[in-house]
Amino acid sequence: MPLISCKNVNLSYENNSVIENLNFCVNEGDYLCIVGENGSGKSTLIKSILGLKETSSGHLHMENGLSRKEIGYLPQQTTAQKDFPASVNEVVLSGCVSRKRKSFFFTSKEKAMAVENMKKLDILELKNKCYRELSGGQQQRVLLARALCAGKKMLLLDEPVTGLDPIVTMDMYNLIRKINKELGVTIIMVSHDLHSAVAYADHILHLNKTGSFFGTVVEYLASDTYRKFGGEI
Repeated sequence: MPLISCKNVNLSYENNSVIENLNFCVNEGDYLCIVGENGSGKSTLIKSILGLKETSSGHLHMENGLSRKEIGYLPQQTTAQKDFPASVNEVVLSGCVSRKRKSFFFTSKEKAMAVENMKKLDILELKNKCYRELSGGQQQRVLLARALCAGKKMLLLDEPVTGLDPIVTMDMYNLIRKINKELGVTIIMVSHDLHSAVAYADHILHLNKTGSFFGTVVEYLASDTYRKFGGEI
């Protein structure tokens, strides 16, 4: 069942075309990795998926009742965000803000959801810890739990392992795969780590200035795009 369809989309950044005639789809339960060189349009595409930027032309649609407000987003962390003075519980619970209507208070259902997602990511014992006192890997688990509170159907992850050491990076990739395969959450992940992308993802969207590739991992590994760019990312 398709959740996102992208047909003949053109995207621009500061009046310069960065993506032309882009076509891909994301189905329920997919694990899609978006790869490509710097300047290939990955960030612009993320903004378009989140509804923060309009397409120059073409159609980028949410399908089968998916709302952009239901997409859990994990952006790249800034230094200021890593030093955020809030408890783990407060950070995770803030993922429910997009669900709020008139009330400024979190409901018992939302509080229970936050606890459940902390359990799933094995961070419940950190509930009352200060976020800025956690390790990088722990912080990313907290942000994943927050993203799950925002969107139980789909997660959009922007370079989620940046700055993590190799062991924690592998742990994070395994955790994301568990969220996808065991919890049935659709994953869209932007990554520079091509080797891990082809190891974990189901589909690859490779953006480059001369065009794009979209297909299964097997199709990608056999493609001219992979042969040309695979060793450069």
